[in-house]
Amino acid sequence: MNENKRARPFLKWAGGKTQLINDIERNLPTKVTNKNFTYIEPFVGSGAVLFWITDNFPKLEKAVINDINEDLINTYKTIASNPKELISILEILQNEFHNLEGKEDDKKLYYYHKRELYNTRKEEQSVQSALFIFLNRTCFNGLYRVNSKNLFNVPMGSYKSPTICDKENIMAVNNALQKVEILKGDYEQTLNYASSNSLFYFDPPYKPLSETSSFNSYAKDEFNDEEQIRLKDFCSKLDELNHTWILSNSDVKGKDVSNNFFDDLYSDFNIQRVDARRNINAKSDKRGKLTELLITNNKNI
Repeated sequence: MNENKRARPFLKWAGGKTQLINDIERNLPTKVTNKNFTYIEPFVGSGAVLFWITDNFPKLEKAVINDINEDLINTYKTIASNPKELISILEILQNEFHNLEGKEDDKKLYYYHKRELYNTRKEEQSVQSALFIFLNRTCFNGLYRVNSKNLFNVPMGSYKSPTICDKENIMAVNNALQKVEILKGDYEQTLNYASSNSLFYFDPPYKPLSETSSFNSYAKDEFNDEEQIRLKDFCSKLDELNHTWILSNSDVKGKDVSNNFFDDLYSDFNIQRVDARRNINAKSDKRGKLTELLITNNKNI
């Protein structure tokens, strides 16, 4: 196994940030990254920016990740502490699922049985994490969505022989996570882990562009406008404490020119519009190019 393989996201995730990394890189403050620094990601999701940072910045002293999604964070913890057991369970799931290729009814039964098992949340952590990855790899569009009772409710996707167990990447992610502190809970707690030279990157649940485009049900509590305002207040607090931050969000003004929600909210900071693609949408004609916001308190851009 290649020890030097680069870690990359082990999940498909709505709004994954791989495509925005070049834009994020242009906004990085060299005054932070040219010396020993702490990287903090309060809404880690699939970790695309985290893995890019751990791979490209030798002065990174430590990283701190957080998410309110307990199942997601437990999966990170499993990969960090017990990757080989996770791999062995994923290999079984992958073999069993692939062996049902061509038997669609049996395949569906298998998927929904695993979804039900996952939703009991009674399995031990390695099994629960394996089920989390299995469902992510086999569900419709790789979407993570739960209802108000925190039950995962995405139907089966139509992938043929999806990769469920990527051994090399899991070991690469395990390696990358060795200098990462993993937290679960509200994002404001991450301030307690900041050093005098810290960089925060925020990728919160996006403000929906329409009622059908909301992906913020990845946790059972909705991230509504009040939450967006609370997040901005937290960013202002970080600014007062001289911490540098970058934040992504949807460009609601791109959808409706009269919607100044973010332009007004973050008027004290640097707001940029960057090109992005939305690949997760039930309707293929709704996927495609649009702009997203990249907001920062970095004055030296």
